[in-house]
Parts: sequence; structure tokens; C-alpha cells
Amino acid sequence: MKFQEMLGLTLDELHAKIETLGKELFEARFKQATNQLEDTAVYRRKRHEIAQLQTAIHQKRRPL
Repeated sequence: MKFQEMLGLTLDELHAKIETLGKELFEARFKQATNQLEDTAVYRRKRHEIAQLQTAIHQKRRPL
């Protein structure tokens, strides 16, 4: 999802997306610990997307 698309979401949708990505990140860590994860770049992508969502939330909350 591109950053401009994230800015179009509501705050509730952004928080829900962060929660979903957090769960996916946890599952990826669990799979890595049990040697079932094939694509280790998942960590970086998920963390990056979470950071972008948090930035979008911050931008929506700040006064203009």
C-alpha cells in the first residue's frame, strides 16, 4: 500500500491495519524461530509499513 493511499484511510482503519500487521509480524517471528520462514525480508517490510501507518496517523492528528 502506498503512503498516499494510507492518508486516505480513516484513523480507525489505520489503527486496524497496524494491529493486523503487528499480528503478521509476530507470526513471522514465530515461524523464524521454528525454521519455517522462507522469506526473511518480511520483517523489514512489515516494520516499514507499520512505521508509515504511524506517520499517517500522526499527520492526520496534527493541527494544520
